[in-house]
Amino acid sequence: MKKELTVLAIGIGVLVVVNLLANFFFIRLDLTEDQRYTLSQASIATAQQLEGLVVIDVLLEGPLPSEFEKLKTETSLLLEQFASKNNNISYELVNPLEDPATRENTVAQLQQFGLTPANVTIEENGKVSQELVFPWAMVNYRDKTVKVPLLKNKLGSNTQDRINNSVQQLEYAFADAFIKLGVAEKKRIAVLKGNGELDDIYIADYLTEIKEYYNIGAITLDSVATNPQRVLDQLNGFDMIVVAKPTEAFSDGEKYILDQFMVNGGKSLWLVDKVAMQLDSLFNDKGSNLATAKDLGLGDLFFKYGIRLRTELVNDLYNTPIVLATGENNESQYNPLPWVYHPMVFSKNNHPINSNIEALRLQFTGHLDTLKNSYEKTILLQSSPLSKLEGTPTTISLNSIGLQPDKETYINQGGYSLGVLVSGNFQSAYKNRVKPLDLATAKEQGPYNKMIVISDGDIIRNQLRKGQPLPLGYDKWTNTTYGNKEFLINCTNFLLEDTGLINIRNRKVSVPLLDVEKIASQKSKWQLINIGIPVIFTILLGLVLQYFRRRYYKV
Repeated sequence: MKKELTVLAIGIGVLVVVNLLANFFFIRLDLTEDQRYTLSQASIATAQQLEGLVVIDVLLEGPLPSEFEKLKTETSLLLEQFASKNNNISYELVNPLEDPATRENTVAQLQQFGLTPANVTIEENGKVSQELVFPWAMVNYRDKTVKVPLLKNKLGSNTQDRINNSVQQLEYAFADAFIKLGVAEKKRIAVLKGNGELDDIYIADYLTEIKEYYNIGAITLDSVATNPQRVLDQLNGFDMIVVAKPTEAFSDGEKYILDQFMVNGGKSLWLVDKVAMQLDSLFNDKGSNLATAKDLGLGDLFFKYGIRLRTELVNDLYNTPIVLATGENNESQYNPLPWVYHPMVFSKNNHPINSNIEALRLQFTGHLDTLKNSYEKTILLQSSPLSKLEGTPTTISLNSIGLQPDKETYINQGGYSLGVLVSGNFQSAYKNRVKPLDLATAKEQGPYNKMIVISDGDIIRNQLRKGQPLPLGYDKWTNTTYGNKEFLINCTNFLLEDTGLINIRNRKVSVPLLDVEKIASQKSKWQLINIGIPVIFTILLGLVLQYFRRRYYKV
């Protein structure tokens, strides 16, 4: 008896010591194959920069469909990881629709704040119901609040894909929010004006998004002829320029200034159309118009960097629809119809810029060729395998919508380059050439640099509703959201070397989900196994112990 008490006392003592040590030494072990519960160093850095109290409200409390329960669990686990790296971070699960009496007002207020609900169809035991869920989180820091979308949809994705996509982007979404809240010194971006670029209202959503990270200004090249050095000095005060769909040709002097900006290390995002055509012109000109080549005078500048913009129009069987009215007066109906001149471009997933993003919508896009030279080129966007080219000038007519395309003409075509990243030690395009201007600070050789060229200016264009800009990538006619904004934000962040955050997108995690159909068909079987076997095992174990006890004490 004394020996048994001694063993018991030692056991209790060991437990006490282990618990005391656990208060001083805390270890987390991530045993998952994909290490999805281990934060990247870039994410840890974004969390640790916040020195004040950070309160995160996660709007996923209350009764939820099973898929959103999984999303809630993954969100909570991720936020616990962030909290372990910064004690100032705390989170709370909130049910915004808890009070039925104020449900309608709450839904309206949340939508007004920009929190779009998800209307989820639930099928369980043969019954179908609709649930409204707000898959959002609100990150509050000092006097600022950032909205974090927790649900990431993709066109054509099923439930498992949707949850996997959402879980993969969670770390990025919260790290992005922490950057917006904690950024102190912002880099500067110039929006180029003066050559017929898009008005600010048509790029308003892009500008609104990037101003969370960067300072934005506008610059024109109007004074190049009279005071080129001053224009270049002003331009060199920016870290990057955005050229959004110019429609007027650039002079040699203007190109030389832009060339010198890039040779001096300035980053550039070019969104350029070589084909003149707009959908509005078809509606205004009785359903048809002539698509023509557009000369912007940029050919020699891009050629030096290994890019040739082409004037053929991309015709793609994988496309985004346009909405046309059929019928007359009160019997009019608006139907989405396929439109081969608005390609739907799926991500190549070959670079952090285009990884894990929604399909993009391009409009009347040309294409580009890459030429062999010393620069490295990465194709970011490409048309589908079922696409072909139409030379310009060519007549575009809405009457073609009703015609069945000849698929034979698309075979062995396709895969045309629509966007490219160029990187390397930039040389001036005017090296060993007569210079159009005299500059005191002219250079022919520059440092390592990057530029992105997209063969469609409308990729950055947001639609308007009642004169107000809508989110970039959102089509008000079909109520569909494309990945244009996410892609362009990634382009901007990558060019300005905010690569740590972008690289989080490359993480691939897999969230195993239960098969709903198998659960329904084998429900009774697994209930019996999960409940019956443990009970039977316990009874058998008790009988065995009883048998050996009787035998032991009998002896």
